[in-house]
Amino acid sequence: MKGIQFITNERGKKVAVVISLAEWGEEWEDFYDNLVAEERNGEPTVKWKDLKAGMNQESPASG
Repeated sequence: MKGIQFITNERGKKVAVVISLAEWGEEWEDFYDNLVAEERNGEPTVKWKDLKAGMNQESPASG
């Protein structure tokens, strides 16, 4: 497949892959986002209104 290379061990087993970001950059971003989301599955969450309120308290007032 164009833009994808497999790295094999001494037995010929695929152990890694090199992906051309020029060819597959958008797909890689989607794949990576899914990996991160899966890794964070089960972590505590914060309600949007609480996060927004906390951000407003941290940032200096404009003007």
